[in-house]
Amino acid sequence: MIGLFLKLGFTAFGGPAAHIGIMHDEVVRRRKWLSEEQFLDLIGATNLIPGPNSTEMVIHIGYLRAGWPGLIAAGACFIFPAMAITTALAWAYVRYGATPQASFVLGGVQPVIIVIILQALTLLGRKALKDSLTWVIAIAALGLALLRINEVFVMFGGGILGMFAYAVRRGRRSGAGAILPLAGLSLPSLASVAAAVAPFSLGTLFLTFIKIGAVLYGSGYVLLAFLRADFVERLGWITEAQLLDAIAIGQLTPGPLFTSATFIGYLLGGPWAGVVATFGIFLPAFVFVAVSNPLIPRLRASPWTAGFLDSIIAASLGLMAAVTLQLGYAALRTPLAIGLAGAAALLLFRFRVNAMALVGGAAVIGLLVGIL
Repeated sequence: MIGLFLKLGFTAFGGPAAHIGIMHDEVVRRRKWLSEEQFLDLIGATNLIPGPNSTEMVIHIGYLRAGWPGLIAAGACFIFPAMAITTALAWAYVRYGATPQASFVLGGVQPVIIVIILQALTLLGRKALKDSLTWVIAIAALGLALLRINEVFVMFGGGILGMFAYAVRRGRRSGAGAILPLAGLSLPSLASVAAAVAPFSLGTLFLTFIKIGAVLYGSGYVLLAFLRADFVERLGWITEAQLLDAIAIGQLTPGPLFTSATFIGYLLGGPWAGVVATFGIFLPAFVFVAVSNPLIPRLRASPWTAGFLDSIIAASLGLMAAVTLQLGYAALRTPLAIGLAGAAALLLFRFRVNAMALVGGAAVIGLLVGIL
């Protein structure tokens, strides 16, 4: 297990949707650690709580495989490689005053990531979209996401509407005692704990990142908004340009985008501040998973919450489809990109080649083409 999640941490480019696609290939199709139904339930559960979804998926899987030691080991192995790479890039940024370029590698990797997400959507959709209602919710979520409606509203709106629609279908008029048993997991804002417009301190840095990790739902663009509000506007510790560079580094490196926190911490206080920032933003995810994982069977056992979870999963797949379309529009614009995507689709769908091997091969091809 440790070997798998370390490998994921070093090779999982492309953001949460791609990470989930790669994890599905590894833990459902290849290792058969989880069934399709269990994997889908974990996707639904991670969307009910704040924090980085793909990291929480890793932590859930580790907990199911080996209890508390697995929870900690899986999450740490997934986070550490990205943190180490981000620290190295932050060192280069501070020393040379510019973000190192990785456009050649990304040019090769991005088309393959699109295909990996498509494969995950195809396989998961066969299980999750089991009736007309889940199809309607998924398509509606896709359309609303493309219209830039907030992901949290789309997901929870789909879940609540689906829950009541299933209840009407069953002809029930009662039993809705606890629609959202996980709703109480959101931590109160810690903004008041962190000092306003204060000199840099590790304590304020840590508490600010704990606050962000504890309340943030949604994509990397939501993370950008939180970081800007706290570190640019409220504390004044970094500039707009540095914030954009931090997000760019998070996107260029494998693993979770939340390691942008590592970059910001390093800029502000060196390597130890990078560690403190990373620990702060990821700590709530470990807590939320530990609390919520035992509740997943209860969610599935209740007719009301089972309908809610099914609808959340359908909406999540719609959001993943929207991300795929948006990434595909940006990535598939050159003959090389289209050719790599076509080859990856053939190898993945027809010959079932390992997804991470495809990512590594595409990175090498992109680098060689760029250099030559």
